[in-house]
Order: sequence, then structure tokens, then C-alpha cells
Amino acid sequence: MCIRDSDNDYTDETYQTRRQNSIIIGAPCHQAAENCHCTVYGLNPWPEEGCDLSMASADDYVILDILSDKGEAFIGEINSVVATEEAGPADREGFRDLQKKIADELTEKNNGLPGTKDTGVLTARADKDFWKEHSSNCVSCGACSAICPTCTCFLLIDRPGFEKIKQQDTCQYPAFQRVAGGEDPLKELSMRFRNRYMCKYVWKPENYDVLACTGCGRCTDACIAGISKNEVINHMR
Repeated sequence: MCIRDSDNDYTDETYQTRRQNSIIIGAPCHQAAENCHCTVYGLNPWPEEGCDLSMASADDYVILDILSDKGEAFIGEINSVVATEEAGPADREGFRDLQKKIADELTEKNNGLPGTKDTGVLTARADKDFWKEHSSNCVSCGACSAICPTCTCFLLIDRPGFEKIKQQDTCQYPAFQRVAGGEDPLKELSMRFRNRYMCKYVWKPENYDVLACTGCGRCTDACIAGISKNEVINHMR
């Protein structure tokens, strides 16, 4: 993982070491969940990158798709120990049909949501009253960002013996941006609430050219106040 600015790449050595010594196996979705909307953002409900293998079951078979050189090497090691059988074309085709059905269901269910670029424009235009209204039930628990696959904020904590550890942090916590002297640009709840949407749909796409929301819907599932990100975005319109 790299943290990038306009001129330099900085490698997170701790992450890089763990990643090099790990095999990441992805799995496709088996149904269209209530709040997911990945297809709106041009994604599919099955792994296409970011992992070494994709694993899915079809009847009596387990289908493994190789997505990286490391995944191919891993399969080679398995084959040297375990006898394997290839799934027949009918089994694989049936599985692909299931995935397309799920993707079609997601597209039909969420076709009213705007894409990431349009959402960014709407987010930047929303006024203070809008954010105050929609953040009124938020309790700043941070569950939405804690479960988010693209939220990466962290604190560096000093421990005895000059040990440093990473601890997850989130812009939804009070005092997230508080500095010496007590200044805090995100002191108000509504500003912290707005900050998360701005990060997802404006700042990260503009500064790093990345998709900062995958449309998984887990933030809505985890919210104890029942705040739906999809409803907030629809209300922006």
C-alpha cells in the first residue's frame, strides 16, 4: 500500500511485509444484499483484482480463479500434494449465470443512485443545514468507518520501551482533528458527518484518483442510528 502525493510514493513497509507473506482469497457475493450498490459505481459483485485467488462453490465443485502470479504459485503447491479435478463447463457456466443474476438485481434495485462523480458534485454543494439535518441522529460511534473497506485513518501510539503501534482512527470520533491549543475544525457533529462524505466522494478521488466507496452498504448495516448513506445521497438530489 502506498500513500501518495503529487511527487512521491511512500511505501508502508509494515503492510508490505505482511502482504508479501499472505495469500488473499476473495469470494463472490451469493445474493444481492439490502444496502449494497456496487454496480452503480462500475463494480461487479465478484473479485476481479486485489486478491490472489477467487474461490466459489458450484454444486459439488469448488471453482478457483487465479488472479495473480502468487495465486498461481500457490495452486501449484496444492497440486503437488492434493489431487484436484476441474469443474465441468456446465458447472462453471451455471455459476457465472448466478453472478450475472445478482449483478442485474443490484443494478435494477439501485438504478436511481448517482455515480461517484455526480455524488461528489452533490456532496460539495450540500449546505450546512443539510448536514445538520442528516447528522442529527448520529452518535459518533464510528461504526460506519470502522467497517468500511476503504477507510484507512490511524493513530500512532507510543508505548513504554519506545514501541509504536497503529490504532484505527475515524473522522467520526470527537477530537479527531483537535490540535494543541484546543483548535478543532471538526468539533461540530455535522462537520464530522460531512467530512466522511467529502473524503469518499471528493477528496480521495481528486487527490489520489481512487474509488473511495465500493458500494458494499456495510456502513448502513452497521449504523446503530439507522442512517442510510443511500438515503442521504438521494436526499442531496
